[in-house]
Amino acid sequence: MDFPIRKIVHIDMDAFFASVEQLDNPALRGKPIAVGGGSERGVVAAASYEARKYGVRSAMSGRQAKKLCPELIFVSSNGARYREVSEQIREIFHEYTDLVEPLSLDEAYLDVTQNKKEMISATQIAEEIREKIEQKTKLTASAGISINKFLAKVASDYNKPNGQKTIPPEEVLDFMEVLDIRKFHGIGKVTADKMYRQGIYTGADLKARTLEDLTSRFGKSGQYYHNVVRGIHTSEVKSVRIAKSVGAERTFTKNLSSEIYMEERLEEIVKALQKRMGKKKVAGKTVTLKIKYSDFIIQTRSKTLPFYISDGSLILEEAKKLLYQETLQDSVRLLGISLSNFKSEKKQEPIEEQLKLLF
Repeated sequence: MDFPIRKIVHIDMDAFFASVEQLDNPALRGKPIAVGGGSERGVVAAASYEARKYGVRSAMSGRQAKKLCPELIFVSSNGARYREVSEQIREIFHEYTDLVEPLSLDEAYLDVTQNKKEMISATQIAEEIREKIEQKTKLTASAGISINKFLAKVASDYNKPNGQKTIPPEEVLDFMEVLDIRKFHGIGKVTADKMYRQGIYTGADLKARTLEDLTSRFGKSGQYYHNVVRGIHTSEVKSVRIAKSVGAERTFTKNLSSEIYMEERLEEIVKALQKRMGKKKVAGKTVTLKIKYSDFIIQTRSKTLPFYISDGSLILEEAKKLLYQETLQDSVRLLGISLSNFKSEKKQEPIEEQLKLLF
């Protein structure tokens, strides 16, 4: 393989928020529960495995979740408690390596190519970490182990919950060829459906397409698909993740159908956004307005300026222009504003050294 080979572990907690709630409240154990989604317009943040059997998923409206599972129990989110447990888990990660890249409170990448315990086997490291997590928190985690972040992420979903899978270098290409493209990290439902319609069902089907064909059909993403199916993904584990955007949003108790009323809400959202920007000390060029309609369809409108801005009044001015950019499709249940395209730091050079590794 003519690309960097590393030992990457992806740890993903099993139904984390819901599992924490069941841990803290024994009465909820073994029952279908959903974190969030209990209000009239609520959205499910997480679902226990008992609820998932009925088709309940995160980002689903509470109303729909209740239809699928009439016995569903809604519990309020407890962010402070989730962060507390997450910190305990990350302490375990750092026993093995400082190259830890958290994706959220419940999952992270670890580069264990060189590790503090000088262990040869990444598979053994993942097993130890999962055991320690269960001993310390009474919660279970799943893991994926492979030569890059993409493959480790795919592998961690393979034997969920409370399992792990290793894809060693010599098995990467065979594994990718039989993998359903719906299981490819980075290929969403819409793209997967499009690929199915074009006769692309597995990695082998994807690999058979030329780079030119993929880029003509999928734009810049075509290069990504062309590479990952061949096991090529050179993104490094970064211990300090730089936020690509800062945003704030609000869901309304009643749908709004007039831009005039929405302007008032935009002012409130910008105030919340400025507080977050102040903490991160950032300035960006791109302002994005997010609109979620009453039927849950999401639309985004963006504008990139020729200069960096951080002032709330300027952000608000651009957000209002985006609001009136085109006619609304329906009444609106949520508005959000984000700032992105920050001043970027100098990128590190890719690692060229190839390693012969025991997984």
